[in-house]
Amino acid sequence: MRLYRRVIRRLGHRRWFAALGRRLAPVDRILYRATGGRFGVTGPPVYPALLLTTTGRRTGQERTTPVMYVRDGPRFVVSSENFGQERPASWPLNLEAEPRARVQVGKEVLACHARRATEDEVTRYWPRLVEMWPAHESYLRRSGVRHTFVLEVS
Repeated sequence: MRLYRRVIRRLGHRRWFAALGRRLAPVDRILYRATGGRFGVTGPPVYPALLLTTTGRRTGQERTTPVMYVRDGPRFVVSSENFGQERPASWPLNLEAEPRARVQVGKEVLACHARRATEDEVTRYWPRLVEMWPAHESYLRRSGVRHTFVLEVS
Protein backbone atom coordinates (compact mmCIF):
# COMPACT_ATOMS: atom_id res chain seq x y z
CA MET A 1 0.00 0.00 0.00
CA ARG A 2 2.88 2.38 0.73
CA LEU A 3 4.38 1.92 -2.72
CA TYR A 4 0.97 2.31 -4.34
CA ARG A 5 0.38 5.53 -2.38
CA ARG A 6 3.81 6.93 -3.35
CA VAL A 7 3.25 6.12 -7.03
CA ILE A 8 -0.18 7.81 -7.14
CA ARG A 9 1.11 10.86 -5.27
CA ARG A 10 4.05 11.15 -7.69
CA LEU A 11 1.82 10.73 -10.76
CA GLY A 12 -0.40 13.53 -9.42
CA HIS A 13 2.22 16.06 -10.57
CA ARG A 14 1.95 14.97 -14.21
CA ARG A 15 -0.24 17.02 -16.55
CA TRP A 16 -1.76 13.95 -18.17
CA PHE A 17 -2.66 12.48 -14.78
CA ALA A 18 -4.34 15.70 -13.65
CA ALA A 19 -6.28 15.94 -16.93
CA LEU A 20 -7.34 12.31 -16.58
CA GLY A 21 -8.36 12.87 -12.97
CA ARG A 22 -10.58 15.76 -13.96
CA ARG A 23 -12.28 13.68 -16.64
CA LEU A 24 -12.76 10.70 -14.32
CA ALA A 25 -14.43 12.72 -11.55
CA PRO A 26 -17.92 11.41 -12.53
CA VAL A 27 -16.70 7.81 -12.18
CA ASP A 28 -15.01 8.68 -8.90
CA ARG A 29 -18.30 10.13 -7.63
CA ILE A 30 -20.17 6.92 -8.50
CA LEU A 31 -17.55 4.71 -6.84
CA TYR A 32 -17.48 6.94 -3.74
CA ARG A 33 -21.25 6.73 -3.32
CA ALA A 34 -21.35 2.98 -3.96
CA THR A 35 -18.59 2.20 -1.46
CA GLY A 36 -19.11 4.93 1.14
CA GLY A 37 -15.76 6.47 0.20
CA ARG A 38 -13.74 3.26 0.57
CA PHE A 39 -12.86 3.06 -3.12
CA GLY A 40 -12.29 5.50 -6.00
CA VAL A 41 -10.83 5.54 -9.51
CA THR A 42 -7.32 5.18 -8.11
CA GLY A 43 -8.38 2.25 -5.93
CA PRO A 44 -8.18 2.55 -2.14
CA PRO A 45 -8.07 6.15 -0.90
CA VAL A 46 -4.69 7.87 -1.18
CA TYR A 47 -5.99 11.09 0.37
CA PRO A 48 -9.09 12.14 2.33
CA ALA A 49 -11.95 12.89 -0.04
CA LEU A 50 -15.55 13.96 0.28
CA LEU A 51 -18.38 14.50 -2.15
CA LEU A 52 -19.28 18.18 -2.41
CA THR A 53 -22.75 19.03 -3.68
CA THR A 54 -23.19 22.61 -4.86
CA THR A 55 -25.94 24.41 -6.75
CA GLY A 56 -25.06 25.19 -10.36
CA ARG A 57 -24.74 28.95 -10.73
CA ARG A 58 -26.38 28.95 -14.18
CA THR A 59 -28.69 25.93 -14.07
CA GLY A 60 -29.74 25.90 -10.42
CA GLN A 61 -29.28 22.11 -10.52
CA GLU A 62 -27.32 20.16 -7.94
CA ARG A 63 -23.75 19.33 -8.95
CA THR A 64 -21.66 16.78 -7.02
CA THR A 65 -17.92 16.35 -7.31
CA PRO A 66 -15.27 14.52 -5.30
CA VAL A 67 -12.92 16.93 -3.52
CA MET A 68 -9.84 16.40 -1.33
CA TYR A 69 -10.04 17.96 2.12
CA VAL A 70 -8.30 18.54 5.40
CA ARG A 71 -10.28 18.62 8.61
CA ASP A 72 -10.10 21.35 11.22
CA GLY A 73 -12.41 20.31 14.04
CA PRO A 74 -15.95 20.44 12.63
CA ARG A 75 -14.79 22.31 9.49
CA PHE A 76 -13.65 20.91 6.17
CA VAL A 77 -11.05 22.85 4.16
CA VAL A 78 -11.03 22.32 0.39
CA SER A 79 -8.91 23.86 -2.33
CA SER A 80 -8.95 23.92 -6.10
CA GLU A 81 -6.11 24.88 -8.38
CA ASN A 82 -8.08 23.69 -11.42
CA PHE A 83 -5.91 20.53 -11.67
CA GLY A 84 -3.33 22.90 -13.13
CA GLN A 85 -5.54 23.32 -16.20
CA GLU A 86 -6.61 26.59 -17.85
CA ARG A 87 -10.31 25.77 -17.67
CA PRO A 88 -11.62 26.57 -14.18
CA ALA A 89 -13.32 23.97 -12.02
CA SER A 90 -17.03 24.67 -11.59
CA TRP A 91 -17.45 23.95 -7.91
CA PRO A 92 -15.57 27.03 -6.61
CA LEU A 93 -17.60 29.28 -8.91
CA ASN A 94 -20.80 27.58 -7.76
CA LEU A 95 -19.88 28.08 -4.09
CA GLU A 96 -19.22 31.77 -4.77
CA ALA A 97 -22.72 32.12 -6.22
CA GLU A 98 -24.46 29.95 -3.59
CA PRO A 99 -22.53 29.08 -0.43
CA ARG A 100 -25.06 26.55 0.88
CA ALA A 101 -23.82 23.05 0.07
CA ARG A 102 -23.73 19.46 1.25
CA VAL A 103 -20.81 17.17 1.91
CA GLN A 104 -20.76 13.42 2.06
CA VAL A 105 -17.91 12.05 4.13
CA GLY A 106 -17.96 8.28 4.01
CA LYS A 107 -21.65 7.48 4.39
CA GLU A 108 -22.49 10.60 6.40
CA VAL A 109 -24.17 13.54 4.63
CA LEU A 110 -23.94 16.99 6.23
CA ALA A 111 -25.35 20.40 5.31
CA CYS A 112 -22.74 23.14 5.32
CA HIS A 113 -22.08 26.75 4.52
CA ALA A 114 -19.00 27.64 2.45
CA ARG A 115 -16.89 30.72 2.71
CA ARG A 116 -13.63 31.76 1.12
CA ALA A 117 -10.70 31.11 3.42
CA THR A 118 -9.05 34.26 4.74
CA GLU A 119 -5.40 34.92 3.87
CA ASP A 120 -4.42 33.80 7.39
CA GLU A 121 -6.38 30.58 6.96
CA VAL A 122 -4.82 29.91 3.55
CA THR A 123 -1.38 30.42 5.11
CA ARG A 124 -2.27 28.01 7.91
CA TYR A 125 -4.01 25.32 5.83
CA TRP A 126 -1.88 25.33 2.66
CA PRO A 127 0.98 23.26 4.16
CA ARG A 128 -1.55 20.64 5.33
CA LEU A 129 -3.20 20.53 1.92
CA VAL A 130 0.18 20.09 0.21
CA GLU A 131 1.26 17.43 2.71
CA MET A 132 -1.92 15.51 1.96
CA TRP A 133 -1.61 15.92 -1.85
CA PRO A 134 1.76 17.37 -2.97
CA ALA A 135 0.45 17.96 -6.50
CA HIS A 136 -1.49 20.98 -5.17
CA GLU A 137 1.81 22.88 -5.57
CA SER A 138 2.25 21.74 -9.19
CA TYR A 139 -1.35 22.64 -10.01
CA LEU A 140 -0.96 26.11 -8.49
CA ARG A 141 2.28 26.74 -10.43
CA ARG A 142 0.61 25.76 -13.70
CA SER A 143 -2.77 27.46 -13.27
CA GLY A 144 -1.78 30.42 -11.08
CA VAL A 145 -5.21 30.11 -9.44
CA ARG A 146 -6.15 28.87 -5.98
CA HIS A 147 -9.66 28.71 -4.55
CA THR A 148 -9.64 27.70 -0.88
CA PHE A 149 -12.89 27.36 1.02
CA VAL A 150 -13.83 26.55 4.58
CA LEU A 151 -16.97 24.44 4.82
CA GLU A 152 -18.76 25.02 8.12
CA VAL A 153 -21.20 22.29 9.08
CA SER A 154 -24.70 23.73 9.62
